[in-house]
Amino acid sequence: MRYTSLDAIREEIGRGSLTCKQLVEQYLQNISEKRHLNAFLEVFEAEALQKAEEVDAKIKAGTAGKLAGMVIGLKDVLAYEGHALQASSQILNGFKSLYTGTAVQRLLQEDAILIGRQNCDEFAMGASNENSSFGPVLNDADNTRVPGGSSGGSAVAVQAHLCLASIGSDTGGSVRQPGAFCGVIGMKPTYSRISRYGLIAYASSFDQIGVLTHSVEDAALLLEVMAGPDEFDATVSQRPVPAYSQNLTYDRPARIGYIKDSIESPGLQPEVKDAVMGVLDRLQEEGHTVEAVDFPYLDYMVPTYYILTTAEASSNLGRYDGVKYGYRSENVTDLTSLYKKTRSEGFGPEVQRRIILGTFVLSADYYDAYYTKAQQVRRLIKDKTDELLKQYDFLILPTAPTTAFKLGENTKDPLAMYLADIFTVQASLAGVPAISLPIGEDAAGLPIGVQLMTKAFGEEQLFAFSKQLMDHQKTVSA
Repeated sequence: MRYTSLDAIREEIGRGSLTCKQLVEQYLQNISEKRHLNAFLEVFEAEALQKAEEVDAKIKAGTAGKLAGMVIGLKDVLAYEGHALQASSQILNGFKSLYTGTAVQRLLQEDAILIGRQNCDEFAMGASNENSSFGPVLNDADNTRVPGGSSGGSAVAVQAHLCLASIGSDTGGSVRQPGAFCGVIGMKPTYSRISRYGLIAYASSFDQIGVLTHSVEDAALLLEVMAGPDEFDATVSQRPVPAYSQNLTYDRPARIGYIKDSIESPGLQPEVKDAVMGVLDRLQEEGHTVEAVDFPYLDYMVPTYYILTTAEASSNLGRYDGVKYGYRSENVTDLTSLYKKTRSEGFGPEVQRRIILGTFVLSADYYDAYYTKAQQVRRLIKDKTDELLKQYDFLILPTAPTTAFKLGENTKDPLAMYLADIFTVQASLAGVPAISLPIGEDAAGLPIGVQLMTKAFGEEQLFAFSKQLMDHQKTVSA
């Protein structure tokens, strides 16, 4: 049986035809059969079965939490006490987390069952999951294709029914783009909505924990559980968290803007364009206002994003030096060689590339020319995005310019790989919530995603509208 929502699982448990333990056994069987996808780095088999028995007992006693029956995978950047934490990198070889991050702790408190640790691009740097030091993850729709990145293992695990949902991280599209490539829902909330305590830092002013699910309802419920104030993260929002999963009705005409340049982009795959235009046409037929809008900074978004994130990465990754924990080179003669050899042996080529680029843009001679300028452009992008979101309830654009590309296709050209993020970085630069929804397939059977953005802390309306859109999508497909 392939479950696509917690409601369906709860229904079977309620009827007595399924227990959490049987459910975990089914997922473990699927993981074993789909081992070639390389989605999991570690499976918490005995632990998940034990937790399932505990949850079954709680369900019988009527004391189970909101997530009882939900089996979840964790991207290898989330701290879970006593479990390995590597960011898919050799530099953290042998390291085990000393504590559990806030988001993960909140899942456990609501009786989620954690089934394993998922493969990703090293330190969440990549758009294809080919940068992992444990090898690439394969797309379940076509094993010659990438799953997207950096949360590729997390997206494939949901796509291939190895767990019901995954928790990933999204810095510039790392949940949304693999969601699109794998035909599942990928959601990045407003920056600061979820505590980053226990999330390995890549670029601290962008990083946000996100979710990958089959249903909007499950995504809303997970955000509801994980979001909210946290004494361990000074940057997290103090705003109260709405009951997202209880407010999924959108019953008024919406004002929708679509970014004209994204649809007319020469790099946009024609089938992706047709699918997105099909959604826009249908929304117009349903009585929503749909208008083309200009966004003059599209060409500046990827360079701005990469200057700022590499600068932050070069600072954040300075702590991995072989002195206190993780990998330490054996071929050292003094302290300087310890640093140099450990970092050059422990980090992969893409991480090294980004550290070098970030160090360059932060250097005294180039700081104003690159880093300061990029901060100014980020402000322009944010202000323009916020201005548009005052006029429109939602902005719609493709999640990615193409469907999943072939393994190895873009690895020799970093620029081509970086441009895979062209439509996702806007929400990250502006700090607003965005969701990728599956809207069909291309001629090769590869999934296509459409992306919706709304104003900061507008997740409630984003989920409600997404549910309406997905319900209509199912009707059209049927």
